[in-house]
Parts: sequence; C-alpha cells; structure tokens
Amino acid sequence: MRTGAAAGHHGYYHEAIRYASDDELLAVVVPFLLGGAEAGEPTFVALGERTGGLVRSALPAGAPVQFLSGGDVYARPAGAIRSYRQLLAEQLAAGAGQIRIVGEMPPASFGATWDWWARYESAINHAYDEFPLWSMCAYDTRITPPWVMADVARTHPRFATADGRHVPSPTWTPPAEYLRENRPIVADPAQAQPPAVELVDPTAAEARAAVRKADHGQVPVDEVEDLVVAVSEIVTNALRHGRPPVRLRVWAGDDRILATVSDGGEGPGDPFCGLLPASDGTPGGLGVWITYQSCNHVTWQRGDDGFVLRLTAGNTYVG
Repeated sequence: MRTGAAAGHHGYYHEAIRYASDDELLAVVVPFLLGGAEAGEPTFVALGERTGGLVRSALPAGAPVQFLSGGDVYARPAGAIRSYRQLLAEQLAAGAGQIRIVGEMPPASFGATWDWWARYESAINHAYDEFPLWSMCAYDTRITPPWVMADVARTHPRFATADGRHVPSPTWTPPAEYLRENRPIVADPAQAQPPAVELVDPTAAEARAAVRKADHGQVPVDEVEDLVVAVSEIVTNALRHGRPPVRLRVWAGDDRILATVSDGGEGPGDPFCGLLPASDGTPGGLGVWITYQSCNHVTWQRGDDGFVLRLTAGNTYVG
C-alpha cells in the first residue's frame, strides 16, 4: 500500500529537493523518513557524511531508518542502478508495499563527470519504475552549479518543498527523449596533445596492447585492467555493429588514461544502453553496460561523422 504523496501512484515516485539551508533540508527529509518508519515501510538514507550526520541527529533515537554509505552507492551510475535494483527487489520480495529513499550525489560529480550522472537521474525514472519506490534526491543550491540544477529539473518529475508541497517540474523531460540528446562533454586537457597510440580498425588484441602501452604506473593496476577489457569490448562492438572506419585513440595523462573509440555509425539505438543491461537484444548492449561499471567515466557523442565513446581510468575530476 502506498502512503504519503505517493498514495495511489503506480511505480516510481521520483522527486528532487532544492534546499538553500540545512534547516530547509531537514524540513523535507525528516517528515519523509518518519512517515515511512511510522507506516512500517523500508526507509533508507544515502547521503554524504555531513548531511547524513545532520539527518541522523534530527531523527528520534532508535528510529527504524537504515543509513547507506552515499559514497559507495554513487561511485558509478550503472553500478548504482544495479545496486539499488537489487535492494529494491529484496524489499519487494519481503513484502514491502512502498520503499522510501533519500539520497544525494557527491559534490565531485558536479564537475567533469556530471554528464553521466545527469543521464543516471533520467534513466532511473525507467529503471526503478517496476518498484513501489518513493525517493527524494537532495541538491544543495549553495554548492550546486546552475547547469546541474537545470538538468535536475529536467530529470525529476517533481520537487518536494519545505512547506510540504510536491510541485511538478515544468521542464520535466521523459527519459527516452532526454537520453537521446547529446550531453555537453567537458574536454579533457590530456586530449590537447597528440594521442600516444592511434589505430584504425584494430583487432581486440591490438586494442588491449594499446592501452597497456599507455600505462606508465599513473593508474592503479586494477583500473588499467578494467580499461583494457572495456576498450577491447567497445572496439569489438564497433567492428561488429558500427560502420568503418573504427578508430582507437589512447592518451596517457599524468594521473589517468583516456581512450576514444569511434566509428561511422549512429551508436546504440537503446537510449538506456550502458546504464541498464539491454533487454531488447540491442547489439553490443551487454558489453557497453559492463564498460559503464568498469571505467571511472564514460561519455558518448553522436555527430555528422559518426559515434564516439570516451573511456577514462584514473582521475576524472579535471576541467
């Protein structure tokens, strides 16, 4: 049984909180959490250390609210979706009529990697819609850039306010439409230099060797190996499903390795490709989904000359 503002709603009830003070955050979050606890609903918090501490202190002692590590949950978008879907499925199997979650992105996500987190916020409208979930995503307007807040309004159907209202977002955009748009990509300074390796129509083995050639110890070994596998998978997908020529370029930065794989095609037709495992037989969809979970950042762009994926291992917070 659904309760609160989500009463009578089928599927995912997705809201954002725009707050400009700690008191404003607590005015929304505390009643939301206590309402879930009083209704016997599984109720979770996935906030950062500071905001999570504020909420914990504001709740009555012993309130049946579970705190998750926000930093662990929001490491990578595809991984966050996978983890949350597992959590939601477990709660539903245990008999939950509604599940409540309040979470927030780490502030570092508002920089060079915001493009894939914006796509995450859009995709979850579909990814969680089979569950009786009511969630709130908190954004501190004191530290969140205006362009991020613009995306928040487009990816959340409504806003929860400190005075208890649930207001529709006038710029809400359905995910199938939003996810097909080219996201603005932050240029990486490493790409201002010629690539360390550039190959045309490489084999998977040549692609793996190209990534290892760019490894000078600037990235942890496990991240290098994840990138090796990801690049091999994407090159194979491009050769099988894209249009020639397939080009691989690899850059070696001081604290990261970047690789781009491009071809003359239009890229995947599934707007959720990468963020969810393909359920419709989309060519290469599973490989892209695995790539999104193994790289620290993945971007894509469509243009007149084809489709390009950029994969990053190591530091991604550059501008």
